[in-house]
Amino acid sequence: MNEKELFELYSRDVYRTCYYMLHHAQDAEDVCHDVFITVFRQDWRKVEHMKTWLMKITVNHCLNFLKRERTSKQREKKQFMLTPQRTAEPVDTIVEHVEEMERWQQWVQELPEKIRAAMLLRYMNELSLAEIAEILDIPVGTVKSRIYKGLRLLRKRWEKTGKHHQKGEMYNEAYGKSVISSSEK
Repeated sequence: MNEKELFELYSRDVYRTCYYMLHHAQDAEDVCHDVFITVFRQDWRKVEHMKTWLMKITVNHCLNFLKRERTSKQREKKQFMLTPQRTAEPVDTIVEHVEEMERWQQWVQELPEKIRAAMLLRYMNELSLAEIAEILDIPVGTVKSRIYKGLRLLRKRWEKTGKHHQKGEMYNEAYGKSVISSSEK
């Protein structure tokens, strides 16, 4: 595999992780670019678990970027928004859907960075707990704890809105997955 093939294979995952952690397209592109520069400067051909290794570098670059941004206070917080897709749904349904997505995205953005990183790796990149532990360089139990805390914080926020889906499920529109079921309560 050459550098171009590596980039084409993993750039989408790296960019998506950057985007969800940084909430700004240009920052995500810049950090994604930095990640691949870092990778290409290392002996990446000898890496056994490429995606896990790349995600670890990506998360570290994002966390470093957030620390620099927070300490320098040069930018305002950017709100992450997904473009709603055109459907045959009534306008009021579309508006409600967009508002719900924005609410979820805001709540995820407000999670502490360490918890948000674990949640994004689990639900956006669909990585195993062991892979997340390796990426974040923490024990698997800590990964479970962070994900549990994140889900608990999101559940509390959701319950305050008074909106519940059938069978006690919360549906996270930002991730397109049910993240809490009645069996987890």
